[in-house]
Amino acid sequence: MPEGDTVWQTAQRLHQALAGSPLTRSDLRVPRLATADLTGRQVLEVVPRGKHLLTRVEGGLTLHSHLRMDGSWQVYGPDERWRGGPHHQIRAILANAAHTAVGYRLPVLELLRTGDEDRVVGHLGPDLLGPDWDPDEALRRLLADPSRPLGEALLDQRNLAGIGNVYKSELCFLLRVSPWLPIGEVPSPERLAAQAKKLLEANRNRRARVTTGESRRDRRLWVYGRPGLPCLRCGTPVRAADQGSAGQERSTFWCPSCQAGPRGPDPS
Repeated sequence: MPEGDTVWQTAQRLHQALAGSPLTRSDLRVPRLATADLTGRQVLEVVPRGKHLLTRVEGGLTLHSHLRMDGSWQVYGPDERWRGGPHHQIRAILANAAHTAVGYRLPVLELLRTGDEDRVVGHLGPDLLGPDWDPDEALRRLLADPSRPLGEALLDQRNLAGIGNVYKSELCFLLRVSPWLPIGEVPSPERLAAQAKKLLEANRNRRARVTTGESRRDRRLWVYGRPGLPCLRCGTPVRAADQGSAGQERSTFWCPSCQAGPRGPDPS
């Protein structure tokens, strides 16, 4: 699942493949960009911003994309077979003489002036893997609504950018508090931002995400994706439930023994 570390890795791959060379092919397969052509323009850089990707090209243009749940960018060599999914799922193709970047299942793809990037990312909080990281500002935003459940506050990209569903559940476990605990009641809340940054930095260069310190596939994560399985710390069955306002519910995983506070809804 794409989160801040995945997006950071994707930006690195795209930057290494595309930056510094003119595009020999530009194919943007969304209706509003059907006539847009970036061919001949040099890619200046590809930068991540939270879960957003900004591909800046000469002429003051930025191609903005977002992976959401299952989007991806894949990079291929000249004779390499494309393996990212069916042809009809391709939303963007950017190529130079050496590499081809193919965007699959991209739910967000738009072309804008580079000077207007704030229109799409200006609302984001401090980026956990970005140069603008400010733990004090992140904490201020997190605590602005002290009654909000911790899990919801962590997912809100306006508070701090880069946390998704996996890190939300894992952070709550590591802090030993329920995802339903009001954030204003979290002991030593300054740990939130510090622990979040530590996790994402530890995983930004890994192929497989790890929060437990163990490399075995079934022991890499404490609670995420483990409903009904024994907690790796205490053996209590891990629980799962939806969390969030109507229409924005996200699956949440937690150990009712290791994590203090409200236990969340009963499983249906």
